[in-house]
Amino acid sequence: KNLRLRVIEFDRNKAKVVLSQKAILQEEFLHTQRELWDTLEAGETRKGTVRHLTNFGAFVDLGGVDGLLHISELSWGRVKHPSEVVQEGNEIEVYVIAVDKEKKRISLSLKKIQGNPWDKVDERYEVGEIVTGTVMRTVSFGAFVQLEPGVEGLVHISRMANYHVEKPEDIVNAGDEIQVKILDINKQDQRISLSIKDAQEDKNIDDGKKDSYEGNDRSQGSSPSVGVNLGEVFGDLLSKVERN
Repeated sequence: KNLRLRVIEFDRNKAKVVLSQKAILQEEFLHTQRELWDTLEAGETRKGTVRHLTNFGAFVDLGGVDGLLHISELSWGRVKHPSEVVQEGNEIEVYVIAVDKEKKRISLSLKKIQGNPWDKVDERYEVGEIVTGTVMRTVSFGAFVQLEPGVEGLVHISRMANYHVEKPEDIVNAGDEIQVKILDINKQDQRISLSIKDAQEDKNIDDGKKDSYEGNDRSQGSSPSVGVNLGEVFGDLLSKVERN
């Protein structure tokens, strides 16, 4: 194996030569860094390796220079800790949000690679549709329900039940999986109006129709068959005709 080495000490009288590979590697590293800073631009997509995780994000090695992948840029959904999305050593593709060459700072995004789920939300959901979601949090005026990572809708407190509700926690709590009916989709403002009450009412109507249908089937199945036997009705008359 051939190695590139640098002579860092030479003493002819003592026949001493000190070589170093570290100096060469350091020069190559600095050259790679300069080249990366010269070519890196916002709006690019780059491959990198997750080097270190913190509570506020992950540092990604782009090839000699680290960029920060903030926790808010890891996913369109809510992330409590970066380890929920990436691990140290993972090779990932990231979007370059900003490059500050003076302060030597690079801002990265993973979620922009995935695409905004709101862009085609109206193709995946319809007004009047009943879907299953997860309650993410409750507020004084209702509850926010996640339909998919990055897409949440609001169930207003007035749409939680067909009676007066004092506080949302009387009906739902964070983490509950519930069925809701989509009342409105505002793609531009990224808002979806949901209803627990309407979903339950629709379900009750469907259950009522099903019970009515099954009841009719049982009623028809248990009814005695009604038929006319001509032999029984006109038996005596036919017998007389045959004897004559």
